[in-house]
Amino acid sequence: MYSRYNSRFNLGKTPTRRVFYSFDYDQDIWRAAQIRNIRTVDGERLAFDNGWESVRRASETAIKSWINKEMERRTCTVVLIGRETAFSKWVQYEIRKSWDDRMGLLGIHIHNLKDSRGATSRKGINPFHKFKLRDGRYLSSIVRVYDLPVTLRTSAYHWISENMNAMIEEGIAIRRNA
Repeated sequence: MYSRYNSRFNLGKTPTRRVFYSFDYDQDIWRAAQIRNIRTVDGERLAFDNGWESVRRASETAIKSWINKEMERRTCTVVLIGRETAFSKWVQYEIRKSWDDRMGLLGIHIHNLKDSRGATSRKGINPFHKFKLRDGRYLSSIVRVYDLPVTLRTSAYHWISENMNAMIEEGIAIRRNA
């Protein structure tokens, strides 16, 4: 299913996309680092801590300023959905800002990725369902959320690695048409 999808959107060279990753830092930094280090998105650099550790205890104004700066010139926000992601004040801020700034937007459930102890997690709820648009629709009815089709033959990491570019392109296309 996804190989046909990839070929449909990757006709020729895919443009370089600058991606912002939104996730619950306390619960999912290890899982997020795995995804951010896949490097399937052209122009992304290896990363573990994106600077959040140094700003997380600052004032609300300073945190918003830092997030705004990190999101500058990004084309898409990928929300990495873990057990607590939907309840994070800052993830909610990043989703709202992404939508308002007309950035591509998508979600990926990451509960099947292992953390630093080798453990997986419970599946988190869809954070886009917390946002109601002016026309009465919920953002969850527009933004695509991927629940990884992991089997004994594939890993969550491998599936994300193989499909990240196509997911990003779809997130951008959905936002452009919404």
